[in-house]
Amino acid sequence: MPKQISIVPSNGDTYKEKFVTNQLCEAHVNQTLSSKMRQELIDVLYTYKDVPYPPVLRRPAYPADPRAKESLEKNIQELIQLDLLRKVGHNEEVEVTTPVIISCHNDESEVVGDVRELNTYTVPDRYPIPRIQ
Repeated sequence: MPKQISIVPSNGDTYKEKFVTNQLCEAHVNQTLSSKMRQELIDVLYTYKDVPYPPVLRRPAYPADPRAKESLEKNIQELIQLDLLRKVGHNEEVEVTTPVIISCHNDESEVVGDVRELNTYTVPDRYPIPRIQ
């Protein structure tokens, strides 16, 4: 089990203490850092959080008919062969799972992932590439 980052005596910032105990509990930090350097690292990580820490996003599968399940299995095998997906072990933890829908058109099937919940945690680009007309 990884060691928890220890924080230098508190100056009363309970939010930072919660950040350290809840968010950084599994962080691996070089043990040779001095307490001052460790505190500076914690300050940087606390101040410049790029992405909020979302809760674990696990969604159950949508119900599907047998034809859709066969099509889904075929599509998943293709994605595994292309190295776009990998099989997850039975004891491996997964932080994000999203249900998929099989879209069938003209005897062709397509896998469509429902990532609406994941999109709520995506940080928009502040300076997007301009659209050239």
